[in-house]
Amino acid sequence: MLKVLTDTQASRWKDLQGEPFQGELGGLFGRANRRLVGAHDPSTIVKDKGEYWTFTTGRGILSLRSKDLVHWERGPTVFPDPPPWITGVVPTQRGTFWAPDVIYQDGRYLLYYSVSALGKRTSAIGLASNPTLDPDDPHYHWTDHGIVIQTDERDDYNAIDPSVARAPDGTLWLAFGSYWSGIKLLQLNPRTGKRIATDSPLHAIASHQQIEASALYPHDGYFYLFVNWGSCCRGVWSTYNIRVGRSRDITGPYLDKDGIDLLDGGGSLVLGTEGSFIGPGHAGVLKDGGRYFLSYHFYDGAQFGRSRLGIRPLEWTEDGWPRVTGKPITPPAAQ
Repeated sequence: MLKVLTDTQASRWKDLQGEPFQGELGGLFGRANRRLVGAHDPSTIVKDKGEYWTFTTGRGILSLRSKDLVHWERGPTVFPDPPPWITGVVPTQRGTFWAPDVIYQDGRYLLYYSVSALGKRTSAIGLASNPTLDPDDPHYHWTDHGIVIQTDERDDYNAIDPSVARAPDGTLWLAFGSYWSGIKLLQLNPRTGKRIATDSPLHAIASHQQIEASALYPHDGYFYLFVNWGSCCRGVWSTYNIRVGRSRDITGPYLDKDGIDLLDGGGSLVLGTEGSFIGPGHAGVLKDGGRYFLSYHFYDGAQFGRSRLGIRPLEWTEDGWPRVTGKPITPPAAQ
């Protein structure tokens, strides 16, 4: 999520923070079947009891739920009231949380979220957990576990936009960062979900003059690092586009299709603006059975730049690179 904004952009973002990103459910957009609902900075999609969930930027952390990836509805917010530690770290925080991500780990869902002072490095990534995402389950309850990592104006990186991934060897990792010196990576304790040690290495894995919204995904012997270039939060004027690099080692180096290191400005295009489909960002990969999907938000040029949830099928090329397709996402009931 962009944190270096002009006054006009900041005003637009302030408007976005005030209300949930509302939108019509269902429908088609362009050539691909992108069933739409209002969302910004969606988390990786996860599945619980046959239902899909994603979490998004908004007051209290917003949630969306679906039974088929096509028709989405609002779920409960995570925090009716912000955890009390937040105002001590970010005094200007007023209950809006940015760019969450979620993973199922050892019997519970770990939800990473960020709080920040707009345009500054006064930021923190926090952690909450829940044994279930089903609000009707008697065990449903979000427990906040406090800070995972924080930054201030003395740091050259920004603790926002968390992305959590589990490596094939069972280790747990958190990528994060926005602008400044780019995307960082740290190892997590798989039992607690927190940093494995307070002095554990912080790996630099990608850099660009406009970079954020990282997402890590392991596949077929590689780790794929998705990032966003460009500016977000500007509606139809947004220039967000999704890039990717890959590495055999989760700590890098991540190279694009041309062999350029993402630390040196490399990044192969995965998805960009297509007509009134504008500024896709905050990628997440879902493997559902034998199918792969790429989730993201985008700005709908046909609806005055409203931010939407988008999902498209994802394929892997013969040489192992991710590629989105224009094939419709068909609801299971219609198959």
